[in-house]
Amino acid sequence: MRFSSAVICGLFCTLLAACSTTEINRGAYIADTRYHAPSADSRVRFLVMHYTQGNEARSLAVLTGDDVSVHYVVPDNPRIENGEPVVYQLVPETERAWHAGKSEWQGTTELNAASIGIENVNVGPIDTPQGRTWQPYPPAQVDALVKLAKDIATRYQIPPTRVVGHSDIAPQRKTDPGPAFPWRTLYDNGVGAWPDAATVAQHLGGRDPKALVDVAALQQKLQRYGYDVATDGVLDDKTRKVIAAFQMHFRPTDYAGNPDAETDAIAAALLDKYRP
Repeated sequence: MRFSSAVICGLFCTLLAACSTTEINRGAYIADTRYHAPSADSRVRFLVMHYTQGNEARSLAVLTGDDVSVHYVVPDNPRIENGEPVVYQLVPETERAWHAGKSEWQGTTELNAASIGIENVNVGPIDTPQGRTWQPYPPAQVDALVKLAKDIATRYQIPPTRVVGHSDIAPQRKTDPGPAFPWRTLYDNGVGAWPDAATVAQHLGGRDPKALVDVAALQQKLQRYGYDVATDGVLDDKTRKVIAAFQMHFRPTDYAGNPDAETDAIAAALLDKYRP
């Protein structure tokens, strides 16, 4: 069988194109990528939210320094280009950033290696003679954050209970992103977890929301959900900080760290919905 020069040329080009798409020349060697092993997963399994505790300029200066880093920074007033908000990406998603520190969530420790971190430009707590307040997250910032977080959670298929705050994974050290953070707005846009009000009411069962509950039972619920907390029934400072972190996330109107019935009902509702 004889082939025309046009056919031979076409076959050669096809083979050349196939090689060029599966082979990567790295200088000292060539990597052939035509075979793929299915037994692998993404480095990214968690999405961690923070506030910067400073303005945009100071935040970027700190986060591009030598001691700490993060994958994304969402400005409090993002500029708009072609109708879309602009966020800063400081570290490639494939690389580990230094944003979580000593941390634990759902049995995974040191979440830097398994997460993407998002810093939101926000000063956090503001102490005044009248008491502590928290800087709100402006609508334009929330809009940009929702778009960024939804994209990341969708691409990496991050479960709702693994979209967390720094205070969730390090409650003994951190309070960010604080009680003003728009967790419910994220949930309404398909990112993160939130309890169903009817299920909370069912678990509350007519109890006084402020009535104290069994500490060990609440500790067990919080540990099952993901928190690093003892289950010894002791209401010590460590347990109070875990309870306060949970309350800042899911009941930001009261985060005093008291083991009350409403907190217990919210935890039970979350377990019913996400970790039955």
